[in-house]
Amino acid sequence: MITKNDELPLEWEHFKHVDYGCKIPDFRILQGDCMERLKEIEDNSVDAIFADPPYFLSNGGISVQSGKQVCVDKGEWDKGGTPEYIYKFNRRWLELCRPKLKENGTIWISGTHHNIHVVMRCLQELGYKVLNTITWQKTDPPPNLSCKYFNFSTELIIWARKSQKVTHKFNYETMKQLNGGTQMTDVWRIPAVGSWEKLQGKHPTQKPLRLLYRIILASTNEGDTILDPFAGSSTTGIAANLLERKFIGIEQESQFADLSLRRRQALEDAQARDRLYDKMRENAQEATILVNHMREKDRELAMQLGMTYLRAGDSKGSLLVKQGFERLGYICLHTNGDHPQLFGLTKKGFQIWTAEALREKGFTAENAPYYAVLHFDPARPVLFDKKINLHMRKYTQVAHIHRYSDFITIK
Repeated sequence: MITKNDELPLEWEHFKHVDYGCKIPDFRILQGDCMERLKEIEDNSVDAIFADPPYFLSNGGISVQSGKQVCVDKGEWDKGGTPEYIYKFNRRWLELCRPKLKENGTIWISGTHHNIHVVMRCLQELGYKVLNTITWQKTDPPPNLSCKYFNFSTELIIWARKSQKVTHKFNYETMKQLNGGTQMTDVWRIPAVGSWEKLQGKHPTQKPLRLLYRIILASTNEGDTILDPFAGSSTTGIAANLLERKFIGIEQESQFADLSLRRRQALEDAQARDRLYDKMRENAQEATILVNHMREKDRELAMQLGMTYLRAGDSKGSLLVKQGFERLGYICLHTNGDHPQLFGLTKKGFQIWTAEALREKGFTAENAPYYAVLHFDPARPVLFDKKINLHMRKYTQVAHIHRYSDFITIK
C-alpha cells in the first residue's frame, strides 16, 4: 500500500517534505514545483538527468489522436508565454539542475523548435558542454491537419554534460551492439507511446519507454541515480527501475504523481515486469541472431568453410525472407545444445544455394531444393554471457531468430 509521507530509508534522508513515496528505495516522487523541490536534492548526487520541460504548445491548436481531431492543449503548465518568460523559465531550471549532477554527469532535454533552441542557448550560457543533438524520428506520427506545413514527425533531444573538461559516461559498445555492430547515429527511429504503456493511465506528453531505455543505457550504469524534474507519469523512473537504476522524480500535478506510483506498483508483479521489460527493449534496428541446430559433422564442416545455412523456401523452392531474417548479423552454431558458439556475419544478405550444391560441400540438406547460405568468420567468435535455451532438433535446416541483446548482458 502506497501512502503519503512514508518513512524514508537512510539513503534518502537528504530529501525534505517528500509528499509521495513508497517503501521502495529506488523510486521517489517529490510532488510540487520543480524550482523549489530541486533545491532539496543534494549537490553532486545525480548521475544523469532526463528532462521533458513544457514545450509551450497549448495555444488552442489541433492534432489527431486515435483518428479523431483533438485540441493540443495539455494544461496550464504548457501554455505559452512571452519569449522572455520562456527563456527565464528554461535558464532557471537548468541552473538549478547543474549542481545536482556529479562531475561526470550528463543531462538529456527533449523538445521541438518551440523551445529547444532556447534550451541550447541556456545550456551554453550556464557552462554545460553539448555532446549531441539526437533526432527522434517517430515511425507513426499523426497527420498535419492544417496542410500548411510539412508533417511534424520528429523531436529533438539535446545531450550535454555538466563539465567542459571532465569526461562523461558513454556506453559506446552497448550502443554499438544494439545497432547491429556498427556505430549508432544521432537519428533514432522509435515509435510513439503504445497502448501497453498506458495500462495504469496516461499523460498528455508521455514519452515512450523505448526512448528512455536507449537514453539510460547510453549514459548510466546499474545502480546509478537518474533525476527527472518534469516527471509526468514517470516513464523515466519505470525505465530506470527496469534497468536496475534509482530514480528521483519531481511532478507538479498530484494526479500524475499518483499515476507514477501506480505504474511503479505494477512492477511488483514479476510477470508484468518481465513483459514490460521485453516490450521496452524491442528495437526494429537491432541485429538478430540465427540459432542454427546442426548435426555434428555439418557443424564441423561449417566451421571449416565459414558458413551455415537454413531452408529458405517451401517445397517448390520459392524464397521467403521471414521477419527478423532481413536483420541477421550473427550466427549461433551448436550441436545438440553442446558448446554453442556465436559468430558475426562477414556480409549481409543471402546467397542462394541448391541442395545439390550443398551436398557437394558435404552437407546433408533435406526437404527443400533451395537453401539460404550465410557466411561468417570462424576465426572471430563473439563472446556472450547469457545462457542460451537450446533444444535438440532432428534436421539441420531448423533454425530460430533471437535478438542480439538476448545473448549479451547489457549493463
